[in-house]
Amino acid sequence: MGMVQAVSRARLGRRLFLAAPLVLAGGLARAQQGGSNDFHFKRSSLVVVSGGRDIKFDVELALDDTQRARGLMFREKLGPYEGMLFDFYKEAPVSFWMKNTLIPLDMIFIAADGTIRSVHANAVPHSTETIPSQFPVRAVLEINGGSAKLLGIKPGDKVLHPIFGNA
Repeated sequence: MGMVQAVSRARLGRRLFLAAPLVLAGGLARAQQGGSNDFHFKRSSLVVVSGGRDIKFDVELALDDTQRARGLMFREKLGPYEGMLFDFYKEAPVSFWMKNTLIPLDMIFIAADGTIRSVHANAVPHSTETIPSQFPVRAVLEINGGSAKLLGIKPGDKVLHPIFGNA
């Protein structure tokens, strides 16, 4: 193999290597702009134990950066006992916003043991205002706006799900 071919292959390899992050970033940008509906979230059930009652939800799981970035954006409706559970795998402060989210949501911030730390009610659709967890949390459950109050879900209640090791 001549020197020119070796250099060309080396340059080609670098271009492919450098292009890969752009493809991933492009996919994330399309996700944030609503470009593709090819998101397939795993589904699971979880239970919120509140006031001596077990409240069962059917949730989609946001388990990686791309899924967490997409979240419930562009959804026009959410069933009364449906939601999305964002798993961050370890406790840390997190923040959310509602850009490109069409419906109001309650954000339930959950510690690593499944204890609800705080609830942000009725996050405003399309808002770019950040909504921080008030404490480090492992996960966030998003449900229809107003549902937490309606169902009596509050800080101190427990969320039962395998990610918390309690289900």
